[in-house]
Amino acid sequence: MAKIILIETSTALCSAALAEDGRIAAYKESDKPRVHASMTAEYISEILGMAGLAVRDCDAVCVSMGPGSYTGLRVGVSTAKGLCFGAGIPLLAVGTLDVLAWQAIDGAMLPEGCRHIVPMIDARRMEAYTAIFDIHGKQTRETASEIFTPESFREQLDEGPVLFIGDAAAKCSTVISHPNAHFIDCCPKASAMLTPAMEEYKEKRFKDTAYFEPFYLKEFVATVSRKSVIGKSL
Repeated sequence: MAKIILIETSTALCSAALAEDGRIAAYKESDKPRVHASMTAEYISEILGMAGLAVRDCDAVCVSMGPGSYTGLRVGVSTAKGLCFGAGIPLLAVGTLDVLAWQAIDGAMLPEGCRHIVPMIDARRMEAYTAIFDIHGKQTRETASEIFTPESFREQLDEGPVLFIGDAAAKCSTVISHPNAHFIDCCPKASAMLTPAMEEYKEKRFKDTAYFEPFYLKEFVATVSRKSVIGKSL
């Protein structure tokens, strides 16, 4: 079975895992703020050490490609590319929303009778990056940036229980009050990448390591600190 390094840095949680023989052999995570740049490579070194492996002993690196935090995605993809270039192994990528969907499926989080999974990554205010998946992990609605209203996902909710999962689930629950709505507020984890990563590897859907870029969905917009503006005006 393939040995795959898994990297998930798209949200506030920084995590890395090693998939070996179709299971998670080692895992590290931290939810401390702004540790992605300093801890991602260290976590990878630690999980490989737990298994007695070097990067070159692995068959591929798989990174969560977004949507999500601009900075987090850059760290994850840059780290994955560096490992692939250095060890001469292929690069894989899976969508962050796919990771959340499989986190619910493999983690046995689905409510009884659930037919739809709505993974959601926090964007801003009452907005999130989201899509719809069935309970087998197949995406049934394209990824989009959505502003929540009480009528959001009404069609799916009227059919039966729907699981909303991700770091935008809590704020979504303040708007959507349908009795079939179930919410799990959490961040995607590298360990939940196991199933989609193994499928990508099996199908040999390798990325071009040199030119691969994260899926941001929205362009990054830099802002100027209010303190800086005030300072310049004095």
